[in-house]
Amino acid sequence: MSSSGSARRSFLFGRAAVAAAAILAGAWLPPAHAQPAIKVGVLVASTGPLAFVGDPEAKTVKLLVEQVNRAGGVLGRPVEAVVYDTGADARQATTLARRLIENDKVDFMIGPSSSGETMAVVPIIEEAGLPLISMAAANAIIEPVKKWVFKTPHSYQQAIEKIFSDMRERGIKTVGIIAGAGGADQDCRNEAHKSAAAYGLRIAADETHAPADTDMTPQLTRIRGSGAAAILGCNTGSTSVITTRNYRQMGMKVPLYFQHGAGSQQFIDQTAGASEGVRVPVPAVLVASQLAADDPQLEIASRYAKAFKAATGEAVSAFGAYAHDALLLGLDAVRRAGSADKAKVREQLEKTSDFIGATGIYKMTAKDHMGLDQRSFKMAEIRNGAFVLVK
Repeated sequence: MSSSGSARRSFLFGRAAVAAAAILAGAWLPPAHAQPAIKVGVLVASTGPLAFVGDPEAKTVKLLVEQVNRAGGVLGRPVEAVVYDTGADARQATTLARRLIENDKVDFMIGPSSSGETMAVVPIIEEAGLPLISMAAANAIIEPVKKWVFKTPHSYQQAIEKIFSDMRERGIKTVGIIAGAGGADQDCRNEAHKSAAAYGLRIAADETHAPADTDMTPQLTRIRGSGAAAILGCNTGSTSVITTRNYRQMGMKVPLYFQHGAGSQQFIDQTAGASEGVRVPVPAVLVASQLAADDPQLEIASRYAKAFKAATGEAVSAFGAYAHDALLLGLDAVRRAGSADKAKVREQLEKTSDFIGATGIYKMTAKDHMGLDQRSFKMAEIRNGAFVLVK
């Protein structure tokens, strides 16, 4: 796929029987003859600065489309995913969103990968009256509620609540924040400021860096000088890796936390051992093999993790899980609507109740277009190069 973001990948596979039926507990109906495909538009940043996010999302969509079609499709119809690479460019995302709506005539859309891209396409989605399930985390995507827009990742508010609860249990009273200047980082930072007092925490330092910074030593030095008893990394991608490496190079001993944007094996690998002991709130899929036997997500998370590994040779990430749930939530809404009628699918998405995904357990309402709570957010610590569930 080219870095211009204009390349198109369309996956239309044959139909058989079995496989994805287990994912949605027998939700798919037997195949009917020569039925038109249910077309899903997919916007992912599979190249560019967010390729570590979009690549596992694209691979997950391909995997699930194959599984669903082997199981007989949905309502007897095959599923076709029309996948475009945005290159993490908001303007490109808007162009491709229009193409999916006007040229490809998709029934619903999932993506984009980032909050900025999602907010850029929201007006187009709302004008077209097309269901969109975003794979980005920003609160602004669904707050205030937008009629046609939903999302699968936990919010930054929930991530901060999980992190601060863990800090409180460890007796931590002061925290230093490091964040980029971008919208997602600032979402995390703002939620930290709002929530700190409720958890008995004082913000001892509040440091910001530029998107292209390659050395976080000055910010970490100031945090160390503040006497903060822990560090909260609200940054993600390469800047979280740089932060972690600088933290280790400086010999800092206070606990280091990151928000859920660090929920990938790629983050661990790129830190080259520097992330040992770092804590991150993660979806169940990243610790699937460690879940309790009665955890409702055990079966779904384990099945997806194994299937993704078998298909790609790679470990699952939180980002792939967001795509897993976005696609299956949309298809389940089609099934419950009895058709791909856009208004009916939107209505059924809003009525989603106790849908068990790889990211979480969803219960959406007219006032909540995410539908996740803390049940499906796990605190993990990186040990020996892997996420280990903190119990």
